[in-house]
Amino acid sequence: MKMPLKFAANISMLFQEIPSLLGRFKAAKDAGFKYTECTFPYSEGPEELEKACKEAGVEHVLINSWPGKMEKGELGLAALPDRVQDFRMQLELSIEYANCLNCKRMHVTAGRTSRYKLEEMETTYLENLRFAADRLQKEGIMCLIEPLNSRITAPNYFLNNLQKGVDYIKKINHPNLKLQFDVFHAQIISGDLTGNLKKFLPYIGHIQIAQVPDRGEPDLQGEVNYKYIFQLLEDIGYDGFIGLEYKPRTTTTEGLKWMKEIGVSPSCEETKK
Repeated sequence: MKMPLKFAANISMLFQEIPSLLGRFKAAKDAGFKYTECTFPYSEGPEELEKACKEAGVEHVLINSWPGKMEKGELGLAALPDRVQDFRMQLELSIEYANCLNCKRMHVTAGRTSRYKLEEMETTYLENLRFAADRLQKEGIMCLIEPLNSRITAPNYFLNNLQKGVDYIKKINHPNLKLQFDVFHAQIISGDLTGNLKKFLPYIGHIQIAQVPDRGEPDLQGEVNYKYIFQLLEDIGYDGFIGLEYKPRTTTTEGLKWMKEIGVSPSCEETKK
């Protein structure tokens, strides 16, 4: 029997009716979720996050590494040639947060290309990913890289190509380095979701979803047929988590009706056929 798909509520984007991340763990649990993820948890203290997560009784499955100075447009440090020391120092902070949350996956964000030569960035990125994959392995945390679309969401983001991401993983050849496949970004970058999911499955360590083009609920009101995608993931044997990283069009709770309409459950019960 096929295992049910495992959905994780992204509490950075969902349940924004609650102003603090701390309260969103319980909101996710109350909505039926067993699993949560978030992008950048660094607005709260690690001990406070640990307490809120434990009290809610959810498993936190993913965080992003320290993004740098987001107020100045930074979106990660791993590919920035003049920030290697910062990257490695802040990776320790990210590890502290992951360990407090008992979180076993970290998306290591690359950064933007605005001020650097691409060749220098690539050299830095590969060196930092080797370091991060090894360092995170010692903590039992999977190191993930995620191609982001630079056309709409993340202009000038260094890693903006799926094939390039897999090429880096192959080149580094570290058992603790995997691909984070975001269906929203992948559709905008190159389409061919069926072919790419099948081709890259051996390299995928985490999946995220949202509808295209508005990044709203992954219902059937957009470019991506998620009923088909979920069936495909079951058919090809994907057994990891699926992060719900979307922007609710109204309230989170109202928007969650998409799950029932498609035939999936926040509590990861067996998919209805």
